[in-house]
Amino acid sequence: MKTLTLDVEYDCDFDLFGIVSSSREHKLAWTLNSILRLRLVKQQDLIYDLFAQGRLVISNYLHATENSTLRLLRNRSVDPSPLKKPFLAPDIKEYDYLIQVSNGAGPLAPEELLEQLTRLPEVQYACQFDPNTLKFKENLLF
Repeated sequence: MKTLTLDVEYDCDFDLFGIVSSSREHKLAWTLNSILRLRLVKQQDLIYDLFAQGRLVISNYLHATENSTLRLLRNRSVDPSPLKKPFLAPDIKEYDYLIQVSNGAGPLAPEELLEQLTRLPEVQYACQFDPNTLKFKENLLF
C-alpha cells in the first residue's frame, strides 16, 4: 500500500527577536511597556498538546494596534514538562524570550527595536532571526 505524505511550507511574514534575560516575564513586559510605550497585556497561556510526549504551556503577552502586533513569548514551558526540550523554539533554546512583531513600523521597525532592546538593563543579549530558517517555525504561527 502506498503512503502519501503532505508537505506544507509556511511563509512567516513577521520579525522575530530572541532575548536573553534573567528577569521575570512580568518585569520584562513592564519594562518594554514603559520604554517602548507599548501596552503589553498578559493573554491566556498558549498550550501545545504533543499527544504522547507531553505538553508545552507558553506564557504570552500581546500588544495589538490596528496596524501592528507585538507578542512577548516565553521560550521555555511554564509548567514542568516531560519533554527533553520543553521550548517553543528548540532551535534557539539559548534565548529566554521571543518577541514576534507583525507589520512593525516606527519604533517597532526591526532595526530600531533591536537597538532599543539591547539598551535595556534587563536584557543581557538580543538578536534578530529569520523565522523561515527555523526548523520549528510552525510553533510560532497563531
